[in-house]
Amino acid sequence: MGEEVQIVTKSKDSSKKTKLVLSILFDIIGMLSYIVPLFAEVTDIVWAPISGLILMYMYKGVTGKVAGIIGFIEEAFPFIDFIPTFTLTWIYQYVIKKEE
Repeated sequence: MGEEVQIVTKSKDSSKKTKLVLSILFDIIGMLSYIVPLFAEVTDIVWAPISGLILMYMYKGVTGKVAGIIGFIEEAFPFIDFIPTFTLTWIYQYVIKKEE
């Protein structure tokens, strides 16, 4: 029985780390639009709904829905898409809320 608990704990820790790495990666993807100035707004139109859906998929429940809406708005509006929404959602989920 102790071994099962240890496996589940390792699995949850691995999932948290994977989500953190993915969150940082997706935030970097969202910020890549700043490389080419005029191209940025076009890529943001495409990236905004995708990032919202990914946030809802990665973080279930109310947290995911709220993060998805915020992520969509943040990417859709010009000049505020530098906010690392994915990473901030991870921090909220696993540090502030302390969810397993």
